[in-house]
Amino acid sequence: METKDVIYELRNKAGLSQDELAEKLFVTRQAVSRWETGETIPNVETLKMLSMLFDVSINSLLCFPCMDDIVDRTKEDENEEAFDLDLARKYIEEMRPKWEYLRTYENIGGSSMMDCFKAQLIKEFNELNIGGMPKVESLNSLVGSYVNLEYRLPNGDVVKFLDDNATYLGNQLECEFGGDRCFGIVGNMEFLLVCTYGVDGADPELVIYKKR
Repeated sequence: METKDVIYELRNKAGLSQDELAEKLFVTRQAVSRWETGETIPNVETLKMLSMLFDVSINSLLCFPCMDDIVDRTKEDENEEAFDLDLARKYIEEMRPKWEYLRTYENIGGSSMMDCFKAQLIKEFNELNIGGMPKVESLNSLVGSYVNLEYRLPNGDVVKFLDDNATYLGNQLECEFGGDRCFGIVGNMEFLLVCTYGVDGADPELVIYKKR
């Protein structure tokens, strides 16, 4: 069974239309349709929300041989904690991203408009020509709270530049110079941000914050 089949069967078992599922996940109906035809798969953050919404693991969403095992997963699963529906609903409400600027592009121009927006951001990131940062090839949707790192400025102040509740486009890139530090890139309609950090986001350093 493929991811497209898992999502389709879980949605139908829950009695949800594509529009209703899209509304719960703050994506467009077209996005759900593309998942179910196998054209694309959900990004990491959306997979987390699907996992909580349907009470399945992310591994089950990506690849699992038996649908009954997905739907009827019990507390005895060795590698899964007991599912708390109320906690999941609270998490989804608290972490619900603000999709206004992203959905505006999809609602007005469809997926092609979103693709153009991503392509423009990728072009602008690559034009920064930052030493050691590899060429940006793709961008993913990222919830602000997961990428809103604290940076220490030269004057000693510690600041954050992002909104925990907003959704951005970004990626993580391995430094071409080697070592255990990575580049983190985040952008939207208003700015580009590039930083570096160690394992698990340790010791973040701001490289550039540029208004668009």
